[in-house]
Amino acid sequence: MLRLLIAHLLTDFVLQPKSWVIHKEKKKQASVKLYLHVLVAAVTTYILLGAWNNWWIPLAIIITHLCIDIWKSHRPSTIFYFTVDQLLHFAVILIIWFCFYFTKGELFASLHNIFNSRKIWALLLGYITVIWPLGITIGKATEKWREGLGDDTQSLANAGIWIGWCERILVLTFIIANQYTALGFLVTAKSILRFSEKEPKAQKKTEYILVGTLLSFASAVIVGVIVNALLKY
Repeated sequence: MLRLLIAHLLTDFVLQPKSWVIHKEKKKQASVKLYLHVLVAAVTTYILLGAWNNWWIPLAIIITHLCIDIWKSHRPSTIFYFTVDQLLHFAVILIIWFCFYFTKGELFASLHNIFNSRKIWALLLGYITVIWPLGITIGKATEKWREGLGDDTQSLANAGIWIGWCERILVLTFIIANQYTALGFLVTAKSILRFSEKEPKAQKKTEYILVGTLLSFASAVIVGVIVNALLKY
């Protein structure tokens, strides 16, 4: 698994020049660079894996990588399609790994164990909760203060949402890893944020950010404690 992942990361991010990416986006399936990139992916995988008799693995990489990259070349160059592209590649790697190391019976047994793992479901519940339900709840709770600030044309689109997601994910991860001291560094980093005293409504903006941050941290901590309890139960 590690060798397959390293081969993919080397192929897509180290051994693929920017000029190849641009050429693929312009020419799509007619791009020579696309097929050269796919060949590099197969050769890199074959060399790093070291399973010289399993020729079907680089062949599978060639076919799936080519199909995924052709699909990607017809999509806008956004973070969403970039993420989907990488997830598809990782899914292929996971399938190859299962086929390489497990028999059919072992595969179904492993999937059954994963599906019935209480810890996995507890972690999934925790991260889903801190990302979406808490984000919407905090947004509703602070809505009346946000409306009082008016439109801020200098703000990045959805920046607050992304910041909230990142900080709650970090808080939950630190609690699960029992790294409570790291929470202090996270709070300190967030407290660096300041508004100029000359800026209109500076005090209101600061108080709004402070309320939202404390709600975000507190709710994520509570979810983290609950998840930890489920993991230890």
